[in-house]
Amino acid sequence: MKKFIILTAAALSFVATSAHAWGPNGHRVTGKIAQTHLTPLAQAEVMSLLGVESLAEASTWPDFMRSNPSDFWRKDASPWHYITVPKGTTYMAAPAEGDAITALGMFSEQITDKTLPVAQRQLALRFTIHLIGDLHQPLHVGRADDRGGNRVNVMFKDKPTNLHSLWDEDLIEDEQLSYTEKARWLNRRITMDQKATWSDTNPDTWVEESIVLREKVYEGLGPYDRDTLPNLSYDYVYKHRGDIDLRLQQSGVRIAAYLNEIFAD
Repeated sequence: MKKFIILTAAALSFVATSAHAWGPNGHRVTGKIAQTHLTPLAQAEVMSLLGVESLAEASTWPDFMRSNPSDFWRKDASPWHYITVPKGTTYMAAPAEGDAITALGMFSEQITDKTLPVAQRQLALRFTIHLIGDLHQPLHVGRADDRGGNRVNVMFKDKPTNLHSLWDEDLIEDEQLSYTEKARWLNRRITMDQKATWSDTNPDTWVEESIVLREKVYEGLGPYDRDTLPNLSYDYVYKHRGDIDLRLQQSGVRIAAYLNEIFAD
């Protein structure tokens, strides 16, 4: 696990603000999948902190709290939801902006620190669940030049949006499934071999996967023209539905693997 890292003012500086990684239903899908892959020990430890609150419920809490007017939620916590890696580089080769991985390391230490107030440990657990999901959304490992796709305006089935929001919510909501339906469909397709392969608790792995997928997100958009927006439709959905499903499945498995490891330690 990552060691505890104290966040400094410099570490909290950032380039790309963003929408919520996955929409509420995307995050809930990852939490719902993760719940079924927790060990009995991890299940018990999660319940001791969250009570009847499920991982699906906990997964959206950090985004909900971004509307809190306090400086902590508006400034300090804002860059915890993403990292920015310039195009043509890798996370390991170039300094990244944003603090999702830094925050994840900090929170993983706090979850089991029983010298901390319970409320702080609950915050740490909810953020851990959420941030693992964030790092699997390819535009939360975004390019600096367009702020993770937020500056790339597009049409989706004749409605205006931007590339980031399209991947956060529009493509998932287009399927018109509840999060429980989507989670059930995806979870029952996860094989034992896939679970074993995906149970990689190193965030660097997740980030490098997102960088590779990120480049596919832009394919077919053509040169950006503010006056003539690309109208993405069924062909774009067809091309990327499998990518989104894969990242939701992997995120769910890895939330569970990460928590299993934390509580086993």
